[in-house]
Amino acid sequence: MKKSFGAKTLIVPTPVWCVGSYDADKKPNVMTIAWGGICCSVPPCVTVSLRKATHTYGNIMATQAYTLSVPSERYMKEADYFGMVSGRDTDKFRETGLTPARSGLVDAPYVSEFPMVLECKVIHHYELGLHTHFVGEILDVKVDESALGDDGWPYLNKINPLVFDTLARRYYRVGVCVGNAFEVGKKS
Repeated sequence: MKKSFGAKTLIVPTPVWCVGSYDADKKPNVMTIAWGGICCSVPPCVTVSLRKATHTYGNIMATQAYTLSVPSERYMKEADYFGMVSGRDTDKFRETGLTPARSGLVDAPYVSEFPMVLECKVIHHYELGLHTHFVGEILDVKVDESALGDDGWPYLNKINPLVFDTLARRYYRVGVCVGNAFEVGKKS
């Protein structure tokens, strides 16, 4: 028997991503989100959903660009902090000692120390209740060489990303590989 929880934003896991943007004075800002995901393969696109009240919302509306930096477990404290204070009042990079890096492709910064970053230009946005849904075309994915496998591709266990449990409001690390996709489901 399953217990009903009603209409809630309850799905596990959700990503822990840090959205980078510049404000009107070109001050770098970063905000942690959990509402986001891949939404298209061709062109490659990712979405983030933000409330209008956030500093990041105004920045993205003005620049039509953002980055997604993927924090590793090592930077859990900083990623959590990025979601707790507003860039209107706080220089989050200065406060955490992390380094803003300027994207060469879009008008947005990313967190240099985080192992993975997506550089995105906004191709569509629309209001959806309390949030605005930004669809960003992924122009590039950058991954630290230390997070690559012998085959030259990014490895999840080397990136060591955080995931968020929306109900318990806790961060988790990704676990062990339990099977190969598009293989374990094949009939023998």
